[in-house]
Amino acid sequence: MTDQTRRFLIAAAVAGLAAPAFAQVTKPAPAALNAEQQALVDKATAYIQDLSSAKGRFVQTDQRGTVTQGTLWLQRPGKARFAYEGPSGLLVVSNGSNVNIFDSRLKTFESYPLSRTPLALLLAREVRLDRGVVITDVRKLADGFTIVAQDAKRQTLGKISLEFSNAPVALMGWTVSDVKGGEIRVRLADLEKASGFDPKLFVLNDPRRRVGKP
Repeated sequence: MTDQTRRFLIAAAVAGLAAPAFAQVTKPAPAALNAEQQALVDKATAYIQDLSSAKGRFVQTDQRGTVTQGTLWLQRPGKARFAYEGPSGLLVVSNGSNVNIFDSRLKTFESYPLSRTPLALLLAREVRLDRGVVITDVRKLADGFTIVAQDAKRQTLGKISLEFSNAPVALMGWTVSDVKGGEIRVRLADLEKASGFDPKLFVLNDPRRRVGKP
């Protein structure tokens, strides 16, 4: 795995982000949801819509079994910050228009339009899980449910599985899978509604550029 691919997969797991496709993939077929499955999708939609701003912790496990963690901030519409701890040196910030990724260890900076990432699902002003993505599966679990979605326009690779708890409904994490079967899992902890965030949390410019220089 190249460093570039690793960065894309890490960013995908943390922020629900997938880079623009490097190759064409088969257009996903939507699942024929029964009434019970549609009710779960409606519950998930209502939960996300009500989550105007929140703060919590995340724990990520990549396909090699490496575990990293950090803190996340969400402020809908459009804004989010995922800050890694330790030596990984990764920071992912959505400013409402773009998702910017800075890797301090590799000294790289990447930027993608928010609208072309699955993160837009969670940060939209009006949450609609029937727009922009195709729901390919809804599975009940012992203590919750999972919604599996893919990009409807094939602008991204792989799929994202959003995992929710029951009673009350809450987002517990997600799994990003690439077209080769690799997976990176993120689990959320202590995600609670919060307010009064510093606007600077959602600003990330390329720190490699010096003031006054292009």
